[in-house]
Amino acid sequence: MTLDDAAPGIPATSAGGPPREHRRYVVLIACDPGEWAQASDAVKQEYFEAHHAFERYVDAHGRRTSSAALCDADLATTIRRDGDRSDVVTDGPFVELVEQLSGYYDVELPDLDTVIAAAKLLPKAYTVEIRAVVGVEGYEGV
Repeated sequence: MTLDDAAPGIPATSAGGPPREHRRYVVLIACDPGEWAQASDAVKQEYFEAHHAFERYVDAHGRRTSSAALCDADLATTIRRDGDRSDVVTDGPFVELVEQLSGYYDVELPDLDTVIAAAKLLPKAYTVEIRAVVGVEGYEGV
């Protein structure tokens, strides 16, 4: 699937300007969970300030739909499915990784370049993955 297959943009208006199209993106944040636990108060404050800079940038260029920090992967629950056999529910992550998904932002912005510019404001210790939200042909949510 390409970005051309993505769901249509979301109409938005700029301050006093004409409507413009925005695309919906999810910004996935991965990091080493041990870094946060060991961070000093000053380092944690730097992280908070970087998130605030990201949020201000997104708010100025589009909007935030939702965001959240996620619990560590060792507290996750995984459901594995294997054809017709019963589902297997286990504690812990799907795979063991050094970096773990630690949070996300769901945003609406004009284009990928704007999302990249925003994501660069997040803490440098993060690995950031950006994905456009796409529509699935034939599926209608309830």
